[in-house]
Order: sequence, then C-alpha cells, then structure tokens
Amino acid sequence: MNRRNNIFRIAGSLSLLFGAAFFFLISCSGRGLETSGELSEEDGGIQIETEEENGGGDGGEEEYYVFQDVEGNSYEAALLGSVPKCTYDFSYLETDEETGYKSFHDEKSGVMARHGIDVSEFQGEEIDWKLVKESGIEFVIIRLGYRAYGETGALVMDAMYEQNIQGALDAGLDVGVYFFSQAISGAEAAEEAEFVLDKLKPYNISGPVIYDTEEIKWDTARTDGNTRKEFTNFCKVFCDTVSQAGYDPMIYSNMKWMAFTLDMEELTEYDFWYADYHDIPQCPYDYKIWQYSETGAVPGINANVDLNLWFEKE
Repeated sequence: MNRRNNIFRIAGSLSLLFGAAFFFLISCSGRGLETSGELSEEDGGIQIETEEENGGGDGGEEEYYVFQDVEGNSYEAALLGSVPKCTYDFSYLETDEETGYKSFHDEKSGVMARHGIDVSEFQGEEIDWKLVKESGIEFVIIRLGYRAYGETGALVMDAMYEQNIQGALDAGLDVGVYFFSQAISGAEAAEEAEFVLDKLKPYNISGPVIYDTEEIKWDTARTDGNTRKEFTNFCKVFCDTVSQAGYDPMIYSNMKWMAFTLDMEELTEYDFWYADYHDIPQCPYDYKIWQYSETGAVPGINANVDLNLWFEKE
C-alpha cells in the first residue's frame, strides 16, 4: 500500500515493512532467554526449540515473541494467551517462481487460500480487470478513501474507487474495500464508517470492509497523540458500525502495530488483514488475509501491486 504518498496520505504504508526475518517464542526468567524457536519452511510453520541457557524454569514464566523489521531491528512483545493463535501450517505454502504468486492448500486441516490483490489510485487509471482475473486473481480489496492526516482531517474518496470497484465487479471478482483512518475520536471513527457505508450503497460486495490504521513515519500526523486505548476503541467503533450495516468488518495491521499500538485482547472478535513481506509470516495471532508482497506484478495492471492470500476453511 506504499502508493498512497500524495499530500494527504504518505508514508503510512511504510509501517508495513515491519514484518521480516524470523519469528520465535521465548520464555523469560528475568535473567536471559531460555527458549527460542525458528521458522522452517521445510518442516512447516513455526518450530519451537528449547535451549536451557539459564537452567530449568518453574513453569510460571511469561512467554514472549520476537520479530525483526527489514532493517534488522528486533522487537520483543508479550505473547497474549487470550488472543487466538495462528494455526496455519506453512509447510503447505508454495510460491510460483514465474509469477511470484503464493498458494496454500492444507488438505489435512481443510484450509486453503484464495489469491488476491489490493489497489488504489496509485495503480493508475487503466486496469484491465478481465486480464487480472484471467491471471488467477480471485479477489480484490479496493481503497474506498482516506482521512487526510494533516490538520484538516478531511474525508476523501480514492480518485479511482468508483472505476475500480465497478470494473472488478463486472469482471466477476470478489470485492472488499478498505478505508485509511486518521481518526482522533470515537465520533471521527464513526464518521469514517458512515462515509464508507454511503459510498458502498451503489455496489453489492461480498468481501470485507476493512479499517486501515497505520503508523505515519518521518512526518507528523493528527493521530500522533492517540493512546493505545484510543486506537483500539476506534477499531471497535468502525467495525461495529459496518457490522451493524450488514458487512463483514476487518482490521488491517502489521506485527509492530499489533504488538505495541493495538490492545489485541480487546479485539479478539474481529478478523485481521495482516501485512508481512517475509517468506513466512511472523504473526503468532490468527488472521484471515495475509498481504505478502508490495511489489507484485499482475497482468492488466501497469504498476506494482500488493499480493494477498485469503485463508478459508473448505
């Protein structure tokens, strides 16, 4: 989503880059790391290995997970026991070397993934949606609009929203939408949801309506003063509003945002769209859609595009 860099919306998607390298769980005794794990594509999913560096524990230690950003910076966060965990077995994840498309089909668990993209005005004015579908894309998530992160906080519809949603629907793709938020109050989060619902009225979509809240790096933003509690509450307000209107809500996030900005224990009833550009995602928590690339090449689109997998039970 890093093509949002106009005067209203730049750098928000740079926070998506915070999903890379290895994921592992550790058990902390207060003196050092005692348990580590690593990702293994060969063995599938997250593998836990135990290394007794400081002696055995008493079973009452708190668990943590560690993740790294693309610059090699490591972060540690408590593993929240009450938040549903990711159960996908990534030994079933495959990558098409020619197209770069990933696929996932776990016959044992009955979980498979559909392949999709997300687009905004930054993919240009000329998208051939027929070619997009013929390339193997099954769903698309379209940016409906955004709130400017400057002082005005104006609500703006994506310049290509109407053309993109009509074209995707006409091509027979499943369609969802997302809205980039800069809400600083519950009232503004509700206003954003109502804005989305109004713009959706002419269209019959089958996909989710997604609340996109992100870090604005290397610039000031009207949300800089928001607290963790406020960011979490705004997610609830938006999602509950669109749910009451009959749509399926979802929250867009990355690992750093989940670890330090959102209170995940307060959001367990909502589905997540998770961004992580590593070969295997680092997130320990459950999510429905994985955005795995921001540099995809898809026939019919003359620009890089984000690639996604939507995990579903068969």
